Amino acid sequence: MRIGEIIRAKPSQDVVTIGPDAGVRELLAMLSDHNIGALIVSSDGRSLDGIVSERDVVRRLHSDGTVINNVVSAIMTDVVETCTPDDDLDD
Repeated sequence: MRIGEIIRAKPSQDVVTIGPDAGVRELLAMLSDHNIGALIVSSDGRSLDGIVSERDVVRRLHSDGTVINNVVSAIMTDVVETCTPDDDLDD
């Protein structure tokens, strides 16, 4: 199975982004509004600065209850593995 097949099976192929300076509260609202588990972090809506997920929030919440008052750049992953639609899922 190819990555493109999985993407085409989704109800929407839109890529949702959030800025690194956005608040974690805004992140949570966007995750909920779009019914997704992660957002691409991009300072300009085109480049890839990182990725941030529900898991990032939960892990930080466990160790730091004030994460809700932080910004996305403080909890995002900035080293992101990427692929193309033609890549095999097992790769």
